[in-house]
Amino acid sequence: AIILIIYRLGAHVPVPGLDPVKLSQLFNAQQNGILGLFNMFSGGALGRFAVFALGIMPYISASIIFQLFGVLSPKLIELKKEGEAGQRKINEYTRYATLLLSAFQALGITKMLAAEGIALHPGFSFYIISTITLTTGSMFLMWLGEQATERGIGNGISMIIFASIVSGLPGAIARILDQARQGQMQIITILLIATVIIIVTTFVVFVER
Repeated sequence: AIILIIYRLGAHVPVPGLDPVKLSQLFNAQQNGILGLFNMFSGGALGRFAVFALGIMPYISASIIFQLFGVLSPKLIELKKEGEAGQRKINEYTRYATLLLSAFQALGITKMLAAEGIALHPGFSFYIISTITLTTGSMFLMWLGEQATERGIGNGISMIIFASIVSGLPGAIARILDQARQGQMQIITILLIATVIIIVTTFVVFVER
């Protein structure tokens, strides 16, 4: 619970040096695009450009990369054969890859915001502060997830992703109900969506069990 509380607090602490009004306008205009998707997986932190704006996605990307290379790279194949010691080494490589991906993504997002005129002072200092803050936030989330996993609470990374998605659930429900009141969405459509969600969730739980 403490881990999730820390995560949610970090999702509301903004990176300094931004115009909040222009930032809100940008994400409102892009909420149905790729930015909206990344914002959902960050629990709204990207829309606020908080310290956890990158979320846990760099770590997930790094893990996927090493899983793919684990089939192709002879070195990684040998490490997998070494058992627990080899897995620790792969995890170490994954952390380094996460650091590189986080820094790259942080710099890219910072450059985009500066180009959109959202940075109050888009100079070298803003790039440094923003990139370091976002990279540190992503690495800290990775550490939090690993701590949860090591303590037997469950899969820490999955818990963080779950918390990110669920945090936007109340707002999504409120918007759907508002659309229903205004006649923009039929009750039968809402019931179908709810039914599909229940069926998919039940199927996933069944397969995992």
